[in-house]
Amino acid sequence: MIVLLINFVKLLAQALNIAIFVRVILSWLPMSPDSPLVRLLLGITEPILGPIRRILPRTGLLDLSPFFGLILISLAEQVLLMALRRLA
Repeated sequence: MIVLLINFVKLLAQALNIAIFVRVILSWLPMSPDSPLVRLLLGITEPILGPIRRILPRTGLLDLSPFFGLILISLAEQVLLMALRRLA
């Protein structure tokens, strides 16, 4: 059971990382905000990136929230994996 939870945490972290990377790449392309893909990515990533964006000071055109979001996801993954391994 613990192995299943460990694999789920790893898979979830990878999926969130991929979603953030795709969102960053799509932000460089002219895409409609009404596009189903854009709306899906916003729905997945905005709960993570939105609060980070509100905390970070404005840096002009450069949005650093994806960078810090990836770091937070990695930290959360490591904490959860350590806790799950202790239960095993």
